[in-house]
Amino acid sequence: MSGDLTSLITPDTTIKVSSTLDKSVGKKYLVDNNPETCWTSQPGLPQHVQLTFAERVIPKRILLTFQGGFVGTQCSLHVESETEGKKVWRHWTSIYPEDVNRRQAFDLPPFDLDTGTGSLKLVFEQSSDFFGRITVYDLKMEGTIAAT
Repeated sequence: MSGDLTSLITPDTTIKVSSTLDKSVGKKYLVDNNPETCWTSQPGLPQHVQLTFAERVIPKRILLTFQGGFVGTQCSLHVESETEGKKVWRHWTSIYPEDVNRRQAFDLPPFDLDTGTGSLKLVFEQSSDFFGRITVYDLKMEGTIAAT
């Protein structure tokens, strides 16, 4: 499947997070391809990462590298869609990462909108950390650009 997929997170992708523990573990470290840096949330659940893409996309795979002990063990993906002229978040699917330090890849179910989505929200609903902190060393999203 990877032959026809492209990275959907580009320098033009806007990233928002629900919280950051401090400046040394900020959101820019989610996608800097440096295994020494990470994003860490403040304590408390849920936490989230929101991606707003430069173009409409059809996500097909998400790759995450957590710090063991600070893993989002139950995550839901929400896509932005329009209902009666209003933008709303709609639950798309859930993933269940293991409490490990290695990269984990999750193939996503077929996307039901041919027009794709402009934004996606990854919501961490449960954490392996007692205090609800999440630490992500790497986040990648692969898929295709939606037909216009």
